[in-house]
Amino acid sequence: MSAAPGSGGMKRALPLLLLVAACGQTPKTPKTPAPQRAGPTAHSDASSAAHATAGAYAVDPAASLIAVTVRRGGLLARLGHDHVVAVRTLTGQVAPALDRADLSFRLDGMTVDEPSLLRDAGIATQPSAQAVEGTRHNMLGPVLDAQRYPVVALHVERLGGDRLQVDVTLHGVTRRLLLPAALQVDAAQVVASGSARLKQTDFGITPFTVGAGLLAVDDELEVNYRIVARR
Repeated sequence: MSAAPGSGGMKRALPLLLLVAACGQTPKTPKTPAPQRAGPTAHSDASSAAHATAGAYAVDPAASLIAVTVRRGGLLARLGHDHVVAVRTLTGQVAPALDRADLSFRLDGMTVDEPSLLRDAGIATQPSAQAVEGTRHNMLGPVLDAQRYPVVALHVERLGGDRLQVDVTLHGVTRRLLLPAALQVDAAQVVASGSARLKQTDFGITPFTVGAGLLAVDDELEVNYRIVARR
């Protein structure tokens, strides 16, 4: 995230989560990490087998979107910029008969500051291409360590009604979230949409700050999602 004035290096720090990621300085190592692998796991293999026998729907990446808004903070917040990071490469399966889904996306497939998403988030400024590239570089490098943890995994269970329990594995840390959602299920497709607020520190990430906190990235992230799965 651009968290500093002018076109200097402080403008190029961005957090992320997702669904989705978060931004900040090089995060502290969690005390009890749960390292994530890009390849299949025993859990994912079992989930895929279960989904195959339960009439699974495949996620449509082109119709699905997770958008994370990252806000600036601190006394000098006016000198920084807000950002939107988006996931348009979500994959996975949804099994309505089992009230569950297993989804994932690669961090290096995320986009930064698409003009239309900035407008949707009420952000009037459009960073330069150079600033966007700097933000992306810092996000994937020292912040999220995407080479070591390239994939974000989401295990979703429906608790009843329009409530979802989501186990999010990001940067080697798994956290369980309870989210409200608008759900539509029919013979052709499943659509889930909603919003949530997540904290970077919950995933072992220290929000970026400069000047003893005079300019900072908010710990809390705003997440909006729409996930479409089809037969």
